Amino acid sequence: MSASRPAPVRLLTSLALVLGLTFTMFSFTTVGPNTSGASAMVTAAKANAAADWARSRKGSPYVYGAVGPHRFDCSGLTRWVYARVGRSLPHSSSAQVRDVNRISRSNARRGDLVFFYSHGSVYHVAIWAGHGYVWHAPHSGTRVRREHLWTHSVFFGRVK
Repeated sequence: MSASRPAPVRLLTSLALVLGLTFTMFSFTTVGPNTSGASAMVTAAKANAAADWARSRKGSPYVYGAVGPHRFDCSGLTRWVYARVGRSLPHSSSAQVRDVNRISRSNARRGDLVFFYSHGSVYHVAIWAGHGYVWHAPHSGTRVRREHLWTHSVFFGRVK
């Protein structure tokens, strides 16, 4: 009779697997185009948590192509931060544009993404910290930091 019962370790492993799969199934949004509008966008609480995660990386060095947790490039930082709140972003500032709904600066809230552009192309992304500041990984030789927004060649996006 005892041979048919699973060992305690096997039972715990199975339970962990089932719980992990259940969490994964219900914690992420579906893949596909956003057709439901604002309700599919990240909540204010998650955006605020994203800004807190960005702040937690203050001082991490910029390394081209790095996605964290201790080294970042600009889109690597935004990608890592949003993964902490259950959203998946691609690793490129220009690709991340496709995963946001554009919003006006006056509607921006802490945690929204800020895209920097020149000649019609996005070249940098940061996380809105509020009050005119962003969290970002600027360029080689620098570290993740909070910095005053220095240009008007930006637009804002809320992660879907």
